[in-house]
Amino acid sequence: MAVDTPVPENIAAFLETPTPDGWLDEACERLPEMLLDHANCELKAASTALGFLYRYPERTALAQRMSRLAREELRHFEQVRSIMDDMEIPFERLSASRYAGGLREAVRPDEPYKLLDMLLIGALIEARSCERFAKIAPRLPERLGRFYGGLLASEARHFEHYIAFAKSECGVDENEIDTRLQELKTLEASLITEPDDEFRFHSGLPR
Repeated sequence: MAVDTPVPENIAAFLETPTPDGWLDEACERLPEMLLDHANCELKAASTALGFLYRYPERTALAQRMSRLAREELRHFEQVRSIMDDMEIPFERLSASRYAGGLREAVRPDEPYKLLDMLLIGALIEARSCERFAKIAPRLPERLGRFYGGLLASEARHFEHYIAFAKSECGVDENEIDTRLQELKTLEASLITEPDDEFRFHSGLPR
């Protein structure tokens, strides 16, 4: 029985473009690889949250939120690993994808713009993850579909927390934030829709 998980309206409106059907078709044919990279993504998401803690420990609200987020991402990592173990899919560390690398290269080096860019990119990655959870869930076997539907429910508002911190923690004019966010949305959309040599959870169109 297919799991009905429509993309939440706030996420669909936030992203510049939807995931191409070509990626969804490829993902359904390559479930072990998708799960492996998803496990790596959850681990990296926890590491990213901890990175905010180490870089900005004096920002109390940000530090507390990122501490909670790191714990949540690690729980999701454990859940993906459990599914992988049941499916006899071995875990291995994967290098950063073109998507992650392309977004990371856009981060400006000087503060407060470094923090701003990292928060805005965090919002985009979280929103794209949730959009793909929603789009892939109905195409998967029931257990996996329900798992991804549950992740969507758990993570659907993470991107809004990142945006809120971008506005409250960086001391940057909101119009400037909106302009920068649009620039990063355009970059993110190109990484999602352009041909990609490797298949990953956040990869672009398969060649």
